[in-house]
Order: sequence, then structure tokens, then C-alpha cells
Amino acid sequence: MNEIVVISGKGGTGKTSVTASLAALADNLVISDCDVDAADLHLLLAPQVKERHDFYSGREAIVNSEKCNGCGICAEYCRFDAFNITISADGTRKYAVDPVSCEGCGVCVAFCPVKAIDFPDRLCGEWMLSETRFGPMVHAKLGVASENSGKLVSTVRDESKKLALKNGMNLVVVDGPPGIGCPVIASLTGATQVLVVTEPTVSGEHDLERVLKLTVHFKIPASICVNKWDLNVEMTERIEKLAASMGSPSAGRIRYDKGVTTAQINGLSVVETDSPSSQDVKEVCQYLLGNME
Repeated sequence: MNEIVVISGKGGTGKTSVTASLAALADNLVISDCDVDAADLHLLLAPQVKERHDFYSGREAIVNSEKCNGCGICAEYCRFDAFNITISADGTRKYAVDPVSCEGCGVCVAFCPVKAIDFPDRLCGEWMLSETRFGPMVHAKLGVASENSGKLVSTVRDESKKLALKNGMNLVVVDGPPGIGCPVIASLTGATQVLVVTEPTVSGEHDLERVLKLTVHFKIPASICVNKWDLNVEMTERIEKLAASMGSPSAGRIRYDKGVTTAQINGLSVVETDSPSSQDVKEVCQYLLGNME
């Protein structure tokens, strides 16, 4: 099975637009949106959700008010100031946990003398199995202020591969998260190939170098694509030279084109339109598909 992961050094480089176009041009594939912190591939693919599954990760402390004797040991030991205190008219103190501040360390649970703190698994979001006009899609939504997005990314990838194997599909296309953190590592380790989308700016060059160091470390074949290359030809050439020196060839260039925004507004991938940049994106996607094992 082949797995193509599209990532970027930062958000807003055009990564999702390229991923949607790749999904439109490929056959017999599963689409996987691993940008769980800020998922937006669904805006272009309009998935019809068939299954929803809760995602649990870590634990959270919850005070049982009936058992709480107001001793305050929990708040004293909490390093994250996660406890709110309520004092009634008769001076009785009651404690409650702020779920946003709670890190789920369990110290309060261990030291509560009356065992008044429950410690259930934390509901952090959900992952979904959907159908799109290009094929099945696995995607997710992380809850507000929830953590462990790297674990949710791994869940989405694993479910995508299971679905591909079950249906005899030979390709998984992944819209990865931006940056170089845990969610990115979770999205690209073990991939067949990676495409890094960047822009012809100083920050784009810097971000690209950081991402390519990551792919080199994990020994994953990577190529790059400079989006809006014609806005700064000199910087584009400089970026491509840097990438080549790190073993990552250019998969192509995409010109600046307002038609991409128009396609997004209409819920389409750019290759479904006659926009000037459509051919550029097709060439990038054909490069990636041509490198499949």
C-alpha cells in the first residue's frame, strides 16, 4: 500500500488544496485528514458522515461534591491551579475542577483523604468515516482545549489503512498538519512519500528546512512544491536549491492564481476547474502518483 502525506512548515501554504486535487486525480484511494487541530479538507470534499466514533485520551479529575469534605488538599497539591473553590454562607468550602486547566496527572486523586475525586477517561473529540465524491474519507475533530492530537492523528491514519486493506485499495492520501511537532511526526512516520508545500518567502524557506530535517531523520522520501512561485522567482530558485541539497527534488511549481480561492468558495478542488493554476497542480500530483511503488 502507498501512502502519500502532504505537509507544510506552517498553515496557509496551500497544502489542503493540493491534497484535495490529489484525491480528485487518483483512483482507488482512501482520503485521510490528519490536520485534526484545524481540519478543513471537508470544506472541499463535502463528506457524508457514515460513522462517528468517540476519541478518548488521558484522564480528567472530577470532584464528587457529596463526598468532598472541603479539606483543600487537592488544591494544595495541584501544580496547575485547576481547582475552583466555592464558599457557602455557612463557611463550607467545596472544590471543583476546571477541565480546561486539568492536566490529568492524578495527584489530587492519590492524595484525597476521602476519595472524593473520580478519574474517568477524557473525551477529547471524535473521528469519522465518510464518503466523498472521490472515495471514502477518514477524518476527525479535536475537542476545544483538548490535547493528544498526535494520538488522534495516529488513530485516523490507522483507520484509513484498515479501510484501504478491507476494500482492496492501494493508496492513502493524507492531508497532514503544519509544523514539525508531535501531530506532524504522527502523520508522516512510515509514509511512502511526503510532499512539502511551501511559499517563496524567507519564513517559507526557514520552515521548509525544518520540515525536511524531519523527513531526513525518519528517512522518508520527500519532494517539495513552491506555491505562488511567480511572486518571488529568486526565492523560489533558492528554496529549490536548498531542498535539492537535502535530497528533496521539486515536484513542480504552482503559480499565484485567484482562481484557487474561487474554487474553494465553491467547494471544489482547483483541478476540477479551468483555473490557470489547474495544470500546475495536475503536474505536481502526477509527479507524486508516478513515484508510487
